[in-house]
Amino acid sequence: MNIHTKFHGEQEINKDDIIHFPSGIPGFLDEKEFYILPLEGTDLFVLQSVKTPELAFIVTDPFVLFPQYEFELPEEALGKLGIQTDKDVAIFAILTVREPFQDTTANLQAPIVINQTKKLGKQVILGQTPYQTRHKIMTPQEQGER
Repeated sequence: MNIHTKFHGEQEINKDDIIHFPSGIPGFLDEKEFYILPLEGTDLFVLQSVKTPELAFIVTDPFVLFPQYEFELPEEALGKLGIQTDKDVAIFAILTVREPFQDTTANLQAPIVINQTKKLGKQVILGQTPYQTRHKIMTPQEQGER
């Protein structure tokens, strides 16, 4: 199956790898199907809407950028996603890419949680958490190294 994408032009994808978001994503409730495309040469991915080419989120594994990041998935999310084991789960943080890039932030308060086995996804908004929607992905020390 071919889809049109925001960053990669037309792409051939495996229909079996489409991730279904039964409730959509907050702000995009009608968008139910997404596909994950790698951004070559980076730790970043594109969460691309299958239906709307202009709708794509830059995402990354938050544990790479924030090794101390941890949270408990609410029971409601575990049930809706049919998660049985940790091996089923992939977690992504949506990035807000800014200019200059070192000002880019990650949303750790509302991770994208995917059951890789069942191809089900949900953006989970964490309550009672120290995490916010805008965590800088680079410290001032890292900015000087780049």
